Amino acid sequence: MAKSQILAIDAGGTMTDTFIIDETGDFVVGKAQTTPMDEHIGLLNSAKDALGQWDAEVDQEFPNLRAGVYSGTAMLNRLVSRVGRRVGLVVNKGMEDNHRMGRGIQSYLGYSYSDRIHINTHHFDPPLVPRKWTVGITERVDMFGNVVIPLYEHEIEPAIQKLINEDVEAIVISLLHSYKHPEHERKIRDVAKDLIQKAKKDIQVFATVDYYPVRKESHRTNTTIVEAYAAEPSRKTLERIDTALKENGTDFNLRIMASHGGTISIKANELARTCVSGPIGGMVGAKYLAESLGLKNVACSDIGGTSFDIGLITQGDLAINSSPDMARLVLSLPLVSMDTTGAGTGSYVRIDPNYGNLTLGPDSAGSLVGVCNPEGGIETVTVSDCHVVIGLINPDNFIGGAIKLSRERAYHAVKTQIADPLGLPVEEAALGVIELLESQLRNYLESMILGKGYSPSQYVCFSYGGGGPLHTAGYTKGLSFEDILIPAWAAGFSAFGCGAADFEYRYDKTLDLNVDEDADGKTVMKVGKELQSSWNELKEKVTEEFRKNDYLPDDVNFRLLYRMQYQGQLNDLEIEAPIKEFKDVDDFETLVNTFEDMYTRVYAKSALSPELGYSITGAIVRGVVDVPKPEIPSEPLYGETPPKEAFLGTRQVYWTDGWQYADIYEMEKLMPGNRIKAFSIVESTATTLVVPTGFEAYLDENRIFHLKELK
Repeated sequence: MAKSQILAIDAGGTMTDTFIIDETGDFVVGKAQTTPMDEHIGLLNSAKDALGQWDAEVDQEFPNLRAGVYSGTAMLNRLVSRVGRRVGLVVNKGMEDNHRMGRGIQSYLGYSYSDRIHINTHHFDPPLVPRKWTVGITERVDMFGNVVIPLYEHEIEPAIQKLINEDVEAIVISLLHSYKHPEHERKIRDVAKDLIQKAKKDIQVFATVDYYPVRKESHRTNTTIVEAYAAEPSRKTLERIDTALKENGTDFNLRIMASHGGTISIKANELARTCVSGPIGGMVGAKYLAESLGLKNVACSDIGGTSFDIGLITQGDLAINSSPDMARLVLSLPLVSMDTTGAGTGSYVRIDPNYGNLTLGPDSAGSLVGVCNPEGGIETVTVSDCHVVIGLINPDNFIGGAIKLSRERAYHAVKTQIADPLGLPVEEAALGVIELLESQLRNYLESMILGKGYSPSQYVCFSYGGGGPLHTAGYTKGLSFEDILIPAWAAGFSAFGCGAADFEYRYDKTLDLNVDEDADGKTVMKVGKELQSSWNELKEKVTEEFRKNDYLPDDVNFRLLYRMQYQGQLNDLEIEAPIKEFKDVDDFETLVNTFEDMYTRVYAKSALSPELGYSITGAIVRGVVDVPKPEIPSEPLYGETPPKEAFLGTRQVYWTDGWQYADIYEMEKLMPGNRIKAFSIVESTATTLVVPTGFEAYLDENRIFHLKELK
């Protein structure tokens, strides 16, 4: 047997998946319940489940591992639940209320459309930094970087001392337009560190210019506060996981999935960018798989126990959102663009007391599954309870039988909470919940694609996540995707994405470099030198991060990017620079041509507006170090008829035509080339693929199921 090489971990709200890759590129997927209070327990249980498929043990294989990548939701959960450190905030005098007021959009982030249009439903969550721990210091820099009011240095010590006396655990410094003139923030930072040292306190200081030197003050402030409030405590969690892995024989530095699609060290300066690492892993895995299969346009859909995550890969590229929101906060982070709705297999099902209609989520039972789990203590019906009632899930094979589910408990709960109030038979009510969920997911997926100006017929749909294969047919029905792909390792796909991700750091800097259409060479060269200076500055930051993991500059592949727009327009585009260094006027022409080529693909050729002139709005550097990655399986094709040993028998399933018998197959024993006809259920220890009436599935040589809607 080959030796294990890579450990990829996805600690979700419900399940912890591990994806272990050996030296030949072969892999196994393990699954176990997440243990939120001590994540390493769920991780080790999941790894044991994975290695058991190779008849191997943790203490035997962990010493062979060369790399480990983690993704999880611990940091995001800290933000959502508002359980973080005591943070003090230093701002411009007169701006002390800005953070608690927030952006208007923060009052309705995450709301349904109906709630967004009614202002009486809007509310602001408590600020991460209360007003009493916010202090102001006189100074003002304008948007061009000019000092309008000098820094009143005599105000620094009293302001910082007030926060020290309040016993804060961290101090954030955020001044207006400091990314244009960083000296004032750095002066306050240095004074604060001296005062903290004299007071013999353990208080960290975070100046926004050291972390996120970008425009949009509220976003930049929020992001740096998140760094102090949640990221640093989460670093302790990651260090405990790293320690637990080392105690079990590993000898590598743990990496974590970052929002921009690469992985970074847990020692990284900017850890807040790992806040939504789990779903990002799925997107990165989808891009890696799409490149291997030669696919350009992919709609990614991921159903877990708590949410439905969707994103688009268009012309082989992941879109990057530079001002995302999470936990009802607007932030300044490069985030792979994706949308999330609180609709998963663990979502609670209730009847609205005002209107008498069914509502799903957004809250979820998570790892406790539902009423059907006797050990979970859940009393409210979940989507999983409905799965058990109508026979889609085998109650004796949930996570390979690790959790025994009770159909009787699920049936009684659905009857009393859903069916009886609606005057419906229990099975019909349960099926109605499934159909409602799939209808919502279908509308959500279609609207995202149409909203980007495309049609589903132009995309291949990837379905993954523990709950994805259960609902793929339902939420893709009638959308006419070019193809629908479900990897056999769908349940651990986000962990697979972590294993497929580059070891990469990314740093951004805001610029305001304007060049008119008829600008002379001198103006162009001045702009070019400033752009190159910013690239050099960011390259040094990337280099410093890699040094923490003993990589030299020669080990790093640097990629230069820039953001550009026509002058006066609101939206810019992120583009990889086709040059290695800005040297002359011709290089600017090359940047413009690349921008306009991208512009015509995003908008239209008729929208080109060179007469407006150009604005370079940002410089970006990405540094990448090669790491081992998984190989996509490739096996010989067999016949269309599944082998006898894969057939497990039949089970009654309630569907649109009433009770019927479904053929049950064991996923791992199906062979490439097999065609699965309706009505069939393909079971694995980690997920269940449903092939309902009107569909069939084909397993290809890469162990990917192709789900086809029959016309």
